[in-house]
Parts: sequence; structure tokens; C-alpha cells
Amino acid sequence: MRALACAALLIACSSPPAPSPPRIDEPRPPAPTQPVAQPAQQPPTATVPIKETLAADTPRTTVAGNTFIAPAGWRLWVQGPATILEAPEGDSRIALVDVRAKNSDQAVALAWAAYKPDMSWPLQVTTQGADKDGWTNVTSYGYTTSPNERRSVGANARFANDTWTVAIVDLADAVGEKRGGQLSLIFGQLLPKGTERESFAGKQAHPLDAARIAELGAFIERAQQQLGVPGVALGLVQGGKVVFTGGFGVRELGKPAKVDGDTKFMIASNTKALTTLMLAKLVDEKKLTWESAATSLMPEFKLGDADTTSKVLVKHLICACTGMPRQDMEWLLEFKGLTPAGVMAVLGTMQPTSKFGELFQYSNPLAAAAGFIGGRVAYPKLELGKAYDDAMRTRVFAPLGMRSTTFDYKRAQTGNWARAHSHDVTDKPALAVHAINYSVIPLRPAGGAWSTVNDVLKYVQMELAEGKLPNGKPYISSEALLARRAPQVAIGKDTTYGMGLTVHEKYGATVVNHGGDLIGFHSDMMWLPEHGVGAVILTNGDPGGIIRGNFRRKLLEVLFDGKPEADRDVAAAAKGYFASMQAERKLWTVPADAAEAGKLAAAYTSKELGDIAVRKDGARTVFDFGEWQSEVASKKNPDGSLSFVTIAPGIGGVELVVGSANGKPTLTLRDAQHEYVFAAK
Repeated sequence: MRALACAALLIACSSPPAPSPPRIDEPRPPAPTQPVAQPAQQPPTATVPIKETLAADTPRTTVAGNTFIAPAGWRLWVQGPATILEAPEGDSRIALVDVRAKNSDQAVALAWAAYKPDMSWPLQVTTQGADKDGWTNVTSYGYTTSPNERRSVGANARFANDTWTVAIVDLADAVGEKRGGQLSLIFGQLLPKGTERESFAGKQAHPLDAARIAELGAFIERAQQQLGVPGVALGLVQGGKVVFTGGFGVRELGKPAKVDGDTKFMIASNTKALTTLMLAKLVDEKKLTWESAATSLMPEFKLGDADTTSKVLVKHLICACTGMPRQDMEWLLEFKGLTPAGVMAVLGTMQPTSKFGELFQYSNPLAAAAGFIGGRVAYPKLELGKAYDDAMRTRVFAPLGMRSTTFDYKRAQTGNWARAHSHDVTDKPALAVHAINYSVIPLRPAGGAWSTVNDVLKYVQMELAEGKLPNGKPYISSEALLARRAPQVAIGKDTTYGMGLTVHEKYGATVVNHGGDLIGFHSDMMWLPEHGVGAVILTNGDPGGIIRGNFRRKLLEVLFDGKPEADRDVAAAAKGYFASMQAERKLWTVPADAAEAGKLAAAYTSKELGDIAVRKDGARTVFDFGEWQSEVASKKNPDGSLSFVTIAPGIGGVELVVGSANGKPTLTLRDAQHEYVFAAK
């Protein structure tokens, strides 16, 4: 279900995602015909492995001496050449297997033989990665699982010190999502024996002169060409001044209008940082504190769990640390008529899936509640949405001079604005199904703003000035401003999430950022507080997430003369992106199999997600969700089940599995931690 995973990544933050291997279909590598080669320094293997439960995050090594960090609460043991990590749930494992082999295919076959000899998932795709952190010949293998398994399986082979290390990912989807921060801890610190990651600590940033700005622009243009992203806007600040603002490409495919610094894009989850800035202004006004209980400010605020509700302070509303999971389907598929009050009501039905403060879990509805509570405090007599909008206008947009930034979609989509794009079923860039982006309006504090590079740069300049405006006038206290960067939950070893802001220390230079993702819009804003440098990048195509995700590394390379990794990373990611899509589409029948489509009911309904109307349009089968619609493909799964999959640009890959319950036909849709059943009407 790759693309409602994309849709459910709507307004996602830019934290490292859990490794979610692509799912694809070719024969897997043959079983090895020779025994696994044992590394020279491997300790004797016990008959029964000793399984250790880790009390804290613990540095460890693989059999060959490669370093990684094992997360707290996981079990670890050695099984021949394999170092195995098992999640607390007991149904999910990571195996780090060191073998000698002639190539990556043989290494992966040997690794599976050591970890799970009876593995039977078919190989779907193989993609080549970029050399990085001392590893070479990096190759990823994705396997086809059936949706009813609710499981992701993949392998990644990499070479160093005359040995292949194969990382096998064998995870329940629910575990992979909620433990994404812990997976980042494992893989983010997996380095070859004797290798240290490049560091820019103690270095002085170069001035962003014409040559260095041109290098950043060339990076964007190459990435655009590789990924098929129509338009990108970029802005750079250094030393308190804007040193570049401009655009690359067009606002809409097939039309001549160019992107520039005043082009309006949806900025998605970058809105979260602006929302917490509004809360910080209320802290300065002494209308609330970061330690105020949410229920003291809005007595009707509640989650599905009373104990969690009682613990939520203002600082927790947007910290991704409460144990509340990503649960976006209710608003992505059923947003017609949804109001901020309705969002708050649905939030009251949601249950935590981890302990308070234990894991990084992103919750858009809870982030929306942060903005609505702030609006209630600022304007207690107004409707929640209106109160929030006015609080943002008076405390953020107007004081910072962000004149083009708006939550008014009609105003945003006039004049100089970018259209959303994605790739169609033939991999050609096309206009995306923009209707689904209206789903965030009722949750707009979490990701509903439209803005421009020039407007967001004004915000970044204020952050770099620690609360002062360009004229030197104080706008906000540094104490209230900087509290938003304080770590609330860890994402791996070198990254923390605060209040709508992520702080990275991976390369020894502090970078504060947030990103945003909606259908056809992917963006990022970042700044280096110690160096007075900031950047904003906005894109209008779905692969733009790859550009914005790698731009931070490119900026560091340009500022500190770093190793040239970002271009290689984008090139490899682009090839992998299209290879994975093509392999997935090989499993689809388009148009949908007529006989199977003929068995569908005319309409289905779900109490949580509303209705689906099924109709024929010539040879095409169309699922109409009310708010948006798409032609569907049919797909036969390895376990014999049948799925129908949406194929419209931007929302391709929403997968519904055919079944029955209580004598009625059903369609089942899932995200990583939830299941929704549509029954025939």
C-alpha cells in the first residue's frame, strides 16, 4: 500500500523514516550451494544462543566488528554469522549478517540461509544505492508480501573490509512504524569496523558566494531532471541577509510560467513550526506556559485514553512523544464537512500504541489540537478554526511580514501559484489529484498553510536572529522561541524532535529543520544556528521529497567542503524510486480484471471512513470515495487474495483487499497500525 502510505505521509516531518523495503516480484536468489563462510574472528557459536534484553541503548558490534547501536528493550543474540535484534513485540527482527561472498546476490542468499533458511517471499526489486560512510556496492532487495500479512521484508547488502554485511528487515508493519526512531538508531549508526563518519564540527562555514550558490542551483536542476519534478523554489540567507531567492522550472507542466521566490506552494508540515511559534507568543504574553495542562486550557480536550489525556501538557501537543500513533485515514478519506471541532472529537477516539515519552510517533490530529488550543486561548469566543487563523495572522504572519502566507485556499490558488504533480501509471509526470490536499484544511495547524520562499525566509531569519526582526526590534523572547528546539523525543542517536522542530547533529554541525509533504508538494526549511545560515526549498512534484531530503546534505557539503555525497544519493534514489514503482506496477492489471471487477458490490461503507461507490467507465473500474476518485487496477497477491489498487497520479497505490464478513462482501484498507473494513451496502 505504497501510495496511501504516501498519502498518510501527508504533512510528514523530515525525520528519518523507518526502513520500509519496496515490495516487488521476481524469483529470489537461489539458496546457497556452499556453507556460510565464517569471519576469521567469529566467536564459537553456542548450541542455544544467549538472548540478552537491553536495558538501554547500547553500542554493539556485528560478528565482523562493524558498529551499531542496539535499542533499549530489544533482545539481541548471535546466531552463526548473524547478529539478531528482536523488537519487544517479539514478531519483528533485524538481522545483521557478515559473510564472505563473490557479490551482493550471493551475500544475500547466504544471509537468508543463516537467518531464515525457509524464507519464501518472492524477490520484487533490486536497486543499487550510493557508496556512503565507508560502505561500497550498496544494494537493496525488496520482497513481495501479501497485504494480509501486514509485514515488510527487505535486505540491504553492503561491502567493507573484504566482508559483506547484509541487513535483513523482517518487520510487522505496526512495529516498523511505531519504532521508526529505534530503527534509525540501528541503521544510522551501522558503520564498518574502524570507520568514523565525516564531521564538520569546529569548521567555519564558507560564504555563500556566486560560485557556491550556483553549485546548489546545479544540484537542484540535476535532481529535477532525474526525478521529473516540474518546479523548485529556493531561498538562502547568511549573516542576516538574503543571498539568493529564485526558482527552477515551471509552476505547471506544459505552461511557460516560471517558478520564483514569490510562487505559492503548500508547505504542509512546515506549518507545525509556525503553529508552535504562535504558542510561544502566547507564552510571552503569559496566557499559557509550556507546562500548562491541555485540559486546563480546553476542558473538552481528550484522547481515547484518559491516562494519556491527563499527562498532555502544551509542550506535548506537538512533540510526537505521547504514544499516539499516526492515524490519518479518518481525515484523508472522510474530510467533507469535517470541522476543527470534529477533528477534536475524532481525536477523542484515538488510542496510544506506545508509552508516554517512549517512542517517536507522529500525530497530525494531535498537532492540529495544539493550534486549536492556542486559538482558543487567544480568542476564546471564536469558532476554533477562526480563532486559530486569527491567532496566526496577528501573532505570526503579520509581525513577520509574511504577506503571502495563508490558509485561504481560494486566495492561494490565484496569481503566482504552483500546481501539484505526480507520476501517472506510465511513469510520466502529470497533474496530481489535488482534491485530497483539501483534507488538511480542518487540521490546518498541522500542515495547511500556503506560502512562498520569500515569506518562509522571513521566518528563518527570525529564528537565526533568536527572536529579533531584521530592523533589530525584538519580536519574541529567545527563551520562548528556543524552548521549541529542546529535545522531547529521540529519533536515532543524533536527531531529536522538539515542538514542531527537528534538531540534527549527524555531521557535527547543528541543523534545525522541519519538512512537509502533501500530494505533489514537498518542502523543507533549515538553519544552522551556529553559522547564521538558512535555506528554504519548495517543490511541486511528488519525487520532490527526494530533493528536499538530500538538500540538507548538499548545503553542508557546499558550506564546509564536504565529501560529494548528495548528488550520488539523489541519483541512486531516483533510480530506486522508478524501479520500485515499475516493479510494483508489474503486479497490477490495468484496466482491472473485468471478471473480478464484476464481482464487486455497487457500494461499500465504513463507519470510520464513509462510502465507496464502484462504477464502470468503459473498460475502467472507478472507486469514488466522495471527496476524490480514482481508476483502480486489480492485483493478485502471493497468498491468493485479491486487491484493488488506485492508480490516479498522486494517490496511486491505495490498496483495498477483497474479502467477506457476516455474509457480506468487504474491502479492507490498512495503514501500518490500523485496519478499516468497508462492507457492501
